[in-house]
Amino acid sequence: MDALSHFLHSVPLDLFIIQTVNGIVAGMILALVASGLTLIFGIMDVVNFAHGELFMLGAYIGVVIVAMTGSFWLALTASALIVALIGAGLQIATLRPLIGRDPLNTILATFGVSLILQNFALWEFGPTVRRIPEPLGTSFTLFYLQYPWYRLFIAVLSAAIIIGFWLFLKHGKFGVWIRATAQDRIMAQAMGIPVPLVYTGVFAIGAAMAAASGVLFAPLVGVSHTMGLDWVLKAFIVVVVGGMGNLAGSIAAAIFISLLESYATIWVDPSQAVIVSFVVLILTLLFRPTGLFVSTPK
Repeated sequence: MDALSHFLHSVPLDLFIIQTVNGIVAGMILALVASGLTLIFGIMDVVNFAHGELFMLGAYIGVVIVAMTGSFWLALTASALIVALIGAGLQIATLRPLIGRDPLNTILATFGVSLILQNFALWEFGPTVRRIPEPLGTSFTLFYLQYPWYRLFIAVLSAAIIIGFWLFLKHGKFGVWIRATAQDRIMAQAMGIPVPLVYTGVFAIGAAMAAASGVLFAPLVGVSHTMGLDWVLKAFIVVVVGGMGNLAGSIAAAIFISLLESYATIWVDPSQAVIVSFVVLILTLLFRPTGLFVSTPK
């Protein structure tokens, strides 16, 4: 215990605070990505392997719109709307015919869509990494670093999007339809709720959230045809750790895992810190398979 206490106290406070800020920023973007994935699974029972490619596609559309108009905010809005329409089309064309079939069929279908979108991006844009300039170029002093305001901004905006989505689910008419369908699809259909339309709308909303995440994150790392792979893998881990279909649990898990990875980089290389998320996933599956942030009945 003394050794652990000495180990923790050896970390400078300023470094700890910086890594905490980094973890929260990454966690909020991851929460936005995972929220769309959680929504699609919670309502449709579909494991969407194409979610990372919708994230990537949104970022590329953002690159094109910024190049044409010079407006980051227009790119963010238009990208979410365009990818929402693409997501609706994909759901109608590939997933709607598979409703009621073996879940393996939907997994294979979304995996196929993932490969198509990834290869389309490679063919259309090439392997060169594209850039979206940060809309907020200023920074502030955080101890010994000049910390970009944009990083804090995307954390706040991601939180605002998630809160707005939660309010929509709670109070909006379509949100009520979504919650009713999630509770009992057959009963919802018997009450006159257009379940096929709800499924399409849910997939479109999830796609829009992925696209918005891609545009928000693009200024930090650049845009490539493979950028969705790491994020969708992390999003799946978050969904499992937070509890399948549990929106609040996914948000908590995203921040929790991102903070752990951020703290781990204090002692190990960032490429090794990602192991932390897999350790959390394995421990969750072994000891709490319903999710770390799902309350269990007493």
